[in-house]
Amino acid sequence: MTRPQNPSPDPPVRPALESLRCPCGGGDVYGSCCGRWHGRFTADGTLAAPTAEALMRSRYSAFALASSGDLPEAEAYLLATWAPETRPAELALDAPGQGPDEDLDWVRLDVESTAGGGPFDDDGAVTFTAHFRTPAGRHTQHETSRFVRRQGTWLYRDGDVS
Repeated sequence: MTRPQNPSPDPPVRPALESLRCPCGGGDVYGSCCGRWHGRFTADGTLAAPTAEALMRSRYSAFALASSGDLPEAEAYLLATWAPETRPAELALDAPGQGPDEDLDWVRLDVESTAGGGPFDDDGAVTFTAHFRTPAGRHTQHETSRFVRRQGTWLYRDGDVS
């Protein structure tokens, strides 16, 4: 009797990143966490984050991996996950060693609260603090990001930075 083969739902991520702890701080390794969403996007353009929080975490990870040069697709992913009505025409993420953010290091993400954003919602909000380091020292960015779900796909709409 032959056992049916199910294709892997998530394309593999870069082997060097797969087993590292995910930058989003969710507690899993990158390949089982945000790497799933980045990998699917890289493979076929699919946006697959199942909740607003998952999308927010994957966006943070994209910023973190872009600043280290480990996710060349970060800019395309960030733009694709941005709602069209608020999306900028372009997003200039500096590669390591280039531009004003060359020494920017995203250190940690703390998700403080979520409102909506679940599998049966069409909008949601995630409040978080992102910790980062520059040559001038340690800093934080506190934000409430708002998300919308359109045709089953979560998108970042906008946010309030405080």
